[in-house]
Amino acid sequence: MRYPVLLLTLLLSGLAVAASPADRPPGLTPVPDGAPGPGDAPPVTIKPSSPGRVVEYRANGKLYMLKVIPRYGKPYYLVDQRGDGQFARQDSLDSGMRPPMWVIKEF
Repeated sequence: MRYPVLLLTLLLSGLAVAASPADRPPGLTPVPDGAPGPGDAPPVTIKPSSPGRVVEYRANGKLYMLKVIPRYGKPYYLVDQRGDGQFARQDSLDSGMRPPMWVIKEF
């Protein structure tokens, strides 16, 4: 007896929520489905040079990161962290923060 009453209550409450579009704020636009298209990705420019390659990353037309890929050696990043045009070198984009992973119980 409890399950049919619970099911009916959940069904009716879902219909009541779905039937009230007047409570939504004005100016909402639907979220597009699927993966972002080519126009949604940040602009990336790859410039080949004699010692290697430089990949530029821009947001709103402003350069915020460079990836330097030398011909020999490991790639590194130059990142503008404050937006003032001063780039700091980072060997990787890894922040180094690791969540604790303790084993609590094994079966």
